[in-house]
Amino acid sequence: MKNPSDHRCRIDSRRPQNGLIRRAVDIIASGGVIAFPTRGLYGLGADALNARSIEKIFAIKRRPRRAPILVLIERRRQLMPLVKRVPRAALALMDRFWPGRVTLVFEASAVVPEILTAGSGRIGIRMAGHPVARALVRQLKSPLTATSANLSGGPAVADVDHMPAELVAGLDLILDAGPLAGGPGSTVVDVSVQPPRLIREGIVPARSLEGLLPL
Repeated sequence: MKNPSDHRCRIDSRRPQNGLIRRAVDIIASGGVIAFPTRGLYGLGADALNARSIEKIFAIKRRPRRAPILVLIERRRQLMPLVKRVPRAALALMDRFWPGRVTLVFEASAVVPEILTAGSGRIGIRMAGHPVARALVRQLKSPLTATSANLSGGPAVADVDHMPAELVAGLDLILDAGPLAGGPGSTVVDVSVQPPRLIREGIVPARSLEGLLPL
């Protein structure tokens, strides 16, 4: 088992150090998996277009293959290679809630690995809001996975010290920003159907979607 101190690096949440971001991106581009901070919880980052990297995440988390993995982008234009279409309702939701807070589920394009979508043909995408996450996606120039840094069925993690040892042992790098705010994850809306459908209420309450979804 890896010694956590060997690959755990403290990172500034507000102004992430370029050297650490470059190191993390090199690991991800080489097929590795890292843990990194998001708004309230830690996530697991890998190249979302590398099927072998996605395999590693499923193994590390002991995640059922029927559960898709969402991804982060940095700019809206990064949507186009990943999805078949961007409905008008999606644009309204992006205008109001991106970056962060809301994950939108689209019809996945052919470039998206089937394992990422769990064979559903749909992909969950969110624009990164946290400075570390944005820096990672910017330098990687590819979508980044953002599934929670926990074992499947276990509690989400807001503090690196609370990550299960089995999970830590499978990671190539941990970007430790200290204890995070915690709380619920992103709100998830399926825009691949008409009308769009609320899948999960998270940090954005359902009432805030009034006028954008048939609630």
